[in-house]
Amino acid sequence: MEVLNNIALLAISFFMLAKGADFFVDGASEVATKLKIPQIIIGLTIVAMGTSAPEAAVSISAAIEGNASITIGNILGSNILNILIILGISSAITRLAVGKDTSYVDIPVMFVATIVLLVLGLDGTIGLVDGIIFLIIFVLYLAYLFIIARKRINKRELAASLEGAAVQSVPTENIVKTTVTSAEALTDEINETQSTIAEDKLSDEQPEKRKTIWMSLGYTVLGLLMIVFGSNFAVDSATYLAEKMGVTDRFIGLTVVALGTSLPELFTSVTAAIKKNADIAIGNIVGSNIFNILFIVGISSLIIPVPFEKKFLIDTGIALAAGVVLWIPCLVKKCIGRATGIIMLAAYCAYFVYLIFVQ
Repeated sequence: MEVLNNIALLAISFFMLAKGADFFVDGASEVATKLKIPQIIIGLTIVAMGTSAPEAAVSISAAIEGNASITIGNILGSNILNILIILGISSAITRLAVGKDTSYVDIPVMFVATIVLLVLGLDGTIGLVDGIIFLIIFVLYLAYLFIIARKRINKRELAASLEGAAVQSVPTENIVKTTVTSAEALTDEINETQSTIAEDKLSDEQPEKRKTIWMSLGYTVLGLLMIVFGSNFAVDSATYLAEKMGVTDRFIGLTVVALGTSLPELFTSVTAAIKKNADIAIGNIVGSNIFNILFIVGISSLIIPVPFEKKFLIDTGIALAAGVVLWIPCLVKKCIGRATGIIMLAAYCAYFVYLIFVQ
């Protein structure tokens, strides 16, 4: 009966983690918007890190409670599952086009983070100095994203201003010679712009009437509390089940806990794939994997030295191999197709069988 209660508690904790992440992201994003914080900051921090909040909460809680094996197992298990299962399912649903930044910057950074984890874990412990190294790399990567995003915004603004200047400088006789088709297209564009402005004003006004900043703060706090309590329940119940089932914390962390904490990424990426938003599907996973290693392991090791078992070297190698399976089609075909998705799913099945027989 106690086992069933802990299984139910684990399921409830996963629900709390998933919904808590949603509440936290929505509430914090609205608060940031009302405080006039630029969207770029919101995107690079709150939204990007929100889907990894469950992994962060569970891993840090596990480190504090002395179950640090779950910390590394959860991170590596989530990263492997994110690529092989989530992107496998997403690419099986629809072909996922990949941008240049993802292929030539983000995925390489993911490789670097994983290799650094492998190297620093060779001595059997991820300690304070190791954590500082992870966090420095994370800050540098975040700064890079911010700079690139600002450059793109500036380019768009410059292009828009040049276009406006070009329209104003067109001679009157050229305007008279404009074809009917161009005139109709211009009219349609003006109408579309006016309707878009009207919709934007309406959407801006409606949230103000529906939610105050205090309500948004309430959502943020509620989400944070759900994440904290959900992570504590998840660690306690997972540890209990591992002891009762005679399996290791490593196995539970790499499988059950990894799946539960990856639910936000699963929902986000599969939904994005269904809606044909490939950049979101892939960017969400790669960004989450980078955040998992650099930030979560970094913070956890600042709290307490995190043991890195020798068997985790194999799991880290699997994570690197999963990255290769993802990276090759991105470089060669600029997309992830259905065949690659099937290979990913088959690879995870093989890995799961390995975990069952070799804990």
